[in-house]
Amino acid sequence: MAVIPAMAAKEKNIVSNLDQRAFEQLFRSFFPSLVLFAQKFVPDQDTAKEIAHNVFINLWEKREKVDSSSSLKSYLFTSVHNRCLNYIRDQKKFDKDETRFQRLDSAAFSDGVDHLEEQELEQKIYDALQSLPEKCRQIFMLNRFEGLKYAEIAEKLGISVKTVETQMSKALKILKEKLIEYLTIIILFILTHLN
Repeated sequence: MAVIPAMAAKEKNIVSNLDQRAFEQLFRSFFPSLVLFAQKFVPDQDTAKEIAHNVFINLWEKREKVDSSSSLKSYLFTSVHNRCLNYIRDQKKFDKDETRFQRLDSAAFSDGVDHLEEQELEQKIYDALQSLPEKCRQIFMLNRFEGLKYAEIAEKLGISVKTVETQMSKALKILKEKLIEYLTIIILFILTHLN
């Protein structure tokens, strides 16, 4: 088997005749520049070295099948380039899968927590509403749950708009006092459910 002399940039090689000594010389000649080339595409030197190393392993294992009519230098750089692109593609897929898993995991947890908090909050709001005087509660419910305007409530109940305003103000004051410790949760609940 022939020993390959120092590699010239445009040198053509018959790779199938590559013996161990020639391969080691080839490795020493091209490995540093292949690592630098790989670093233009991948995030760190260790990954670049691993890619270049794998290209040489692949070359050695498939030396009898490599097209000997093309430049060996071109073959090595093309192989490194392709492996870098594969690495980037695989990383994006891995990152996307990892992100999706984390999102699902945290979503499942937060859904459980949200459900419990929502139930507790609903109960507290219900209790606070029940503590309102009857007329006050009726006016509040017509406004907030049925969407009636003050004038519509006044007409429906046969009272003045001023009475509706007074009762609504009273209801809001009582609810604020009853639900003050849940105010942060209510705000967070509203914000998270709006997004």
